[in-house]
Amino acid sequence: MSIQVDDTDRRLLRQLMAEPGLPTAELAARAGVTTATCWRRLERLAEAGILKGQEAVVDWRALGYEVEVSLRFILDKTEPRAFDEFTEAARRVPEVIGIETFLGRVDLRLTVIARDMRHYQEIYRARILTLPHIADIEALMLVATVKHSETLPV
Repeated sequence: MSIQVDDTDRRLLRQLMAEPGLPTAELAARAGVTTATCWRRLERLAEAGILKGQEAVVDWRALGYEVEVSLRFILDKTEPRAFDEFTEAARRVPEVIGIETFLGRVDLRLTVIARDMRHYQEIYRARILTLPHIADIEALMLVATVKHSETLPV
């Protein structure tokens, strides 16, 4: 379902992205609409697939995970099911918090978290190197996140 998004919808989306936990009445007040209008608009945006829902964002660093590594993989594509088998196995690794696919030289990127370097080494040896169809791996250790935003320019 395709809908026309107007200025009122954009105000609601900006406020919702800025503070996702706002009660509907507060969201409506900040966007300058009634609570009923706010609720109807949010329902309409959800039905159109623009709003996919709300989620809890957990800071894994606050839970004691200090290391983040981005692993870039090139798969052995001589096996027709290499991609599917690799991603299926990677999904089962609890410390893999992101799986992305690419066009180009790199096939996939996994984001892996660990409590410390010793823990990362255990994960790498026991869970990552055992993933199927790996032709090459490149590891990039995260030093700092300069910008991360889920907010869109609406």
